[in-house]
Amino acid sequence: MTRYTFWLGITLTALGIIGYAGSGAESITALIPAFFGIVFIVLGILGRKEHLRKHMMHAAAVLALLGFVGSVRGLSSLVTMLGGVQLARPFATVMQSVMAILTLAYIIAAVKSFVDARRQQRTD
Repeated sequence: MTRYTFWLGITLTALGIIGYAGSGAESITALIPAFFGIVFIVLGILGRKEHLRKHMMHAAAVLALLGFVGSVRGLSSLVTMLGGVQLARPFATVMQSVMAILTLAYIIAAVKSFVDARRQQRTD
């Protein structure tokens, strides 16, 4: 999971930078994915240390949950936009939707990893 955490961080950081540049560098909120991404990168790096791994991966799962909750409304706006409704900021909707999908995928992978680790402990 540490590698996945690190690469999610890289991806979110790139998403934030692309979002900021794509919005004409008008709104600092376009960098929100990058702020999350930087924290994921740090958690992924720290999680490589065996004694910190469990705590860093749990922190990353909580961070992913916060990121998902904060960006999930982009998915409903995306559906509305795909239905033909004109939105004020369609690019922001797409960026939010991508963040929601990435963080949801991470949450699912994290839960699976936690369950697998628990099962492994029981067999040891």
